[in-house]
Amino acid sequence: MNSLVFLCAQKVVSDLTILQDALTFLPKELYPVLFKAAFMDKRNLSLQQLVQTWPFPVLSFQKLLRKCQHCERALIREKPNKFCIQMVISGVVTYLIKMLEDRHRNKSKGQCLQVLDMTGLQDEGQGPESMSLWSRTVTLAKACLDISKQQSKSMKRASKRRKGPYNNSVALSPSQPVSVDVWVDLFVNSTSYGVLKDALQINSSNALRLRCRDFRAEELSIASTVGLLEFLDPVGVRQVDLRFNNLGLSGLRVVLPHLAKFTTLASLKLPYSNIDVRRLTVGMEGSLQYFATQLSRLTCLKELNLGSSRLSGKLRLLLSELQSPLESLELAFCYLLPNDLAYLSQSLHTPALKKLDLSGNNLSDCLLQPFQGLLMEAAPTLLHLDIMECRLMDTHLSVLLPALCHCSQLRYLGVFGNPISAKGLKNLLHKTVALLDLQLVIYPYPVDCYGEDLPWPPTSSNLLNGSVDEEKFSRVSNELQQMLLSANRADVTWTTNLCRHNSLDFFSL
Repeated sequence: MNSLVFLCAQKVVSDLTILQDALTFLPKELYPVLFKAAFMDKRNLSLQQLVQTWPFPVLSFQKLLRKCQHCERALIREKPNKFCIQMVISGVVTYLIKMLEDRHRNKSKGQCLQVLDMTGLQDEGQGPESMSLWSRTVTLAKACLDISKQQSKSMKRASKRRKGPYNNSVALSPSQPVSVDVWVDLFVNSTSYGVLKDALQINSSNALRLRCRDFRAEELSIASTVGLLEFLDPVGVRQVDLRFNNLGLSGLRVVLPHLAKFTTLASLKLPYSNIDVRRLTVGMEGSLQYFATQLSRLTCLKELNLGSSRLSGKLRLLLSELQSPLESLELAFCYLLPNDLAYLSQSLHTPALKKLDLSGNNLSDCLLQPFQGLLMEAAPTLLHLDIMECRLMDTHLSVLLPALCHCSQLRYLGVFGNPISAKGLKNLLHKTVALLDLQLVIYPYPVDCYGEDLPWPPTSSNLLNGSVDEEKFSRVSNELQQMLLSANRADVTWTTNLCRHNSLDFFSL
């Protein structure tokens, strides 16, 4: 329920003229609630006006759009409206242009807004009114370029005024440069590379400066990737995510040294990097060792994603040089061997693990016992476990359940894509309802809900592409929900929907 203050704020921002008049006498402490009301109700012109007159040094989306005493709705967790985002950016641009003009006219008005923090906005799905991370990146990059042009024009006009017939001896008094730092998560691919590179190149001298928190690049060449990393200000970068870039070991050898400058880097994601160690040449052995050495230079690293790299038998080499334990390790579809899991269970990382993703590795055969041992070692700290498409059947699940039930803090469990029967799922639910922190389980369609033509044992492809009897599945789904209700665990979500429910982000663990 919204407070009376919030209801009044909604009324004020509903009309731009009313808002402009009100801002002449309203205390500045009301700006945050006015901003949230305008954002929620999509009062775009009012948003722009609020930004242009923002009375504080910082405008932070995470702080302004969270649940608060006046409004319980957490807008920061919802898809951002593109028109609202555009108006906020437009408001900052207009504000900066005015400040630049005033400064070059030697006016004395001080600068209030110094930081716009747009981090933490959602990047889920697309819709006619939503704005993706890619679009936000492009919009901000273009805004930086626009400001740079205006800055140049303003300086030229000021120079002409100083050189006028009556102003030869006039000089501007020294003043602080006008600038706003925009903290943002950046997502770039080959389509947006050019505009982002141009914006980052002028970053140090521009009035609108991009400050990156999380950097994600897809489908870029080695040279383009290195170029952008070089232009990024290292201060504050906590995550670098390089995926689908086809780097290989030779490409990583070029890229990784450029990460050392990010002294606060906590998360490195390198999925789909085209690494295959199963047939190593002498040169590749050296590159792999170099890879491990470069990883060890990242002293703040807590999360590592090497998904879809074929790392068979090389996990010790890659991880043993790290100076501090990882808290999140993603090794999906890495063709791991028993000695990889044996090393991991004895390493410094496992007692600290909060998130573990072993999806796509065949845990049903020789990896079953090593994985059981690893799970027991990680049980005290593990919050998130993904073992999707691991060929686990009812018998394998029964072996793992005792270790799984020791994971007393587990919040998320992903077992989608495994050939488990309805009976096996019911047993899993029955055993795990005692895990009081468990909130989300992504489970597979039971094998007994498929047609008779399902091969046995089925592959992940068979399960993903097979025909499911919806009536049978509906009965099983209802039975699972009834079991949850009977156990007083209606707070737990059991679902087969991979897209609707996000897994836990490392930084929110």
